[in-house]
Amino acid sequence: MTAVLAVADRSYVSGARRETEAIARRIGLRADDVGRAGLVATELATNLARHGGGGSLLVQPLPTPTVSGLELIAIDRGPGMTDVAQSLRDGVSTYGSSGTDGSSGTGLGAIRRQADEFDIYSMPNQGTALLARLWPSRKLPPAECARIGAITVPKPEEQVCGDSFAVMISGMTVAAMMVDGLGHGVAAHDAAEEARRLFRQGFQSSPIAAMRAIHAGLRATRGGAVATLALDLAASRLVFCGLGNIAGLAAADGKVRRFVSMNGIAGHTAERLQEFIYPCDGPGLVVVLHSDGLSANWSFDRYAGLMGRHPSLIAAVLYRDLSRGRDDSAVLVIKRAA
Repeated sequence: MTAVLAVADRSYVSGARRETEAIARRIGLRADDVGRAGLVATELATNLARHGGGGSLLVQPLPTPTVSGLELIAIDRGPGMTDVAQSLRDGVSTYGSSGTDGSSGTGLGAIRRQADEFDIYSMPNQGTALLARLWPSRKLPPAECARIGAITVPKPEEQVCGDSFAVMISGMTVAAMMVDGLGHGVAAHDAAEEARRLFRQGFQSSPIAAMRAIHAGLRATRGGAVATLALDLAASRLVFCGLGNIAGLAAADGKVRRFVSMNGIAGHTAERLQEFIYPCDGPGLVVVLHSDGLSANWSFDRYAGLMGRHPSLIAAVLYRDLSRGRDDSAVLVIKRAA
């Protein structure tokens, strides 16, 4: 689950640093990596307060089979940057001028040096999203065929999230599942966790087989909307099976294919399950799944250059702009590795 740390002004910076360091310790990072996390959180939060007009710092663990890293993403709806490359130079402030706002202009450069993975997306008058990933001892995990980014945020005032996802990568194939547990709170969370367990232990032959197993296994829970997919990057082919209101699309080479889900609730009502096959040929492939905690009324056309950014930045920008703010939210982004 993603921790959302509000940063309304500079008085919030120290709190964001402390919470980030606490998360880093909980996932087992060593003292020097915890220190890096605190420094990056401080710089990101300071930028949000100073240049973004306030915003949010998204913090979450990055579990892998061998180690856990830490991801921090700052999102705001501020003035944005007119020249990102220029703003990344030390001695140049986020506004693109040196020293005129009382800033030394070293914040973005410091973040980039401390981060093991770094990316930024900014549009004038639309805001900025800035990503920093930290890995233990600065050693990145082995590269795979696809890069993954995701955000899962509970409904305001809830302590657990009823929306979740799972991803498994084997060779050139990516299997993924998203679930929106019915309602919110503990019961929705329990249904989502059971769907994750069933998917991880039972995805063997196809998305529809996985969906049947999840549908049968969720009968004792509240149930929910579920989508499963298998993306074969070698064949540039995606197979999708959806039940309920999980939205999804595959975009590549200027073509956008939106996925079709059948009506029903996994665990309770499924009059018909069906797989749909979508070609995923062409450069720049991006696959997106999201729950109905985000509005489905959006297009990449609104976001010039966003498809070329890190999948975590894509997920964060969509969450920032599309979250309804009254339900659990989840968005998963899969990109073909360069």
